[in-house]
Amino acid sequence: MRYLLKITALSAALLVSACQELPDYFASDNAVARVGRKELRMSEIEHVVPQALGSADSADFVSMYIDKWIAKQLKLEEAELIFSDSESDIEAKVEEYRQSLLIRKIEQYYLDTEAVPDVTDADIEAYYNAHKADFRLDKTIIKGRVVAFGSRYRQRDRLFELMKSQKASAQKEFKDICIKNNFNLHEFTEWSDFADFLALLPTLRSRNYDSMLNDSNVHKMEADGITYYYQITAVRNKGEVRPLEMARETIMRVLKTHRQGEAIKAHEEMITRQALKNGHARIYFNEEKDSDN
Repeated sequence: MRYLLKITALSAALLVSACQELPDYFASDNAVARVGRKELRMSEIEHVVPQALGSADSADFVSMYIDKWIAKQLKLEEAELIFSDSESDIEAKVEEYRQSLLIRKIEQYYLDTEAVPDVTDADIEAYYNAHKADFRLDKTIIKGRVVAFGSRYRQRDRLFELMKSQKASAQKEFKDICIKNNFNLHEFTEWSDFADFLALLPTLRSRNYDSMLNDSNVHKMEADGITYYYQITAVRNKGEVRPLEMARETIMRVLKTHRQGEAIKAHEEMITRQALKNGHARIYFNEEKDSDN
């Protein structure tokens, strides 16, 4: 009970401190908890208590925070005792991580402050043409369209003729009819898996439909009172080169990463030259080698 009263008083003081001077007791930044020689001080808690909390919730928050802090310190003590033999290894890993973090931050600083050439469409196309062997397809892809509607639709022959037509006006009428009658029209205007195309048709898993890939005409299927018109307008078979539009994002990332690496390397070479020139850095191996000659 006495512990809870102290926590409540501490929480109230923290709430008041957000608006005015702390009372003398708390203004001195007294310790509120201790584990061994480590102390948790008033100022540390003051910075983490959410200002929107009421006095009751604030007391619960402070109590939980103190309990967690104590548990954390005790676990650290326990770890240091049990793993004392490997302390040097842990410190080395911590230092390695600290250095790695600083290196990443300074490299990002280089990229943010120095001009890195943009990747252009010409750059992407040149890389694609030079590395086509790296962009082989592992599955067949297509472009095309499928429309499904009730077999009782009276104008289905007209719809078929419009779908076959190369005229822009006919294609517009075809789409207008599909929209007006709420037909299921799927247009694969971007490269898509052939399997996804077949999934829209009444096909059988046990049957091979690769022969469909060799014909760009409009064809028909019927099943369960539904008529399907379908057309494959473009094909890239498994093993062929991936289309440029599908490889663009990958190439963009590769080129961007490469150019960022070049910018970082250039900065490294610059600061190394300067340090060697002004004597801030020295390479003793080269000096000893030169003296031997």
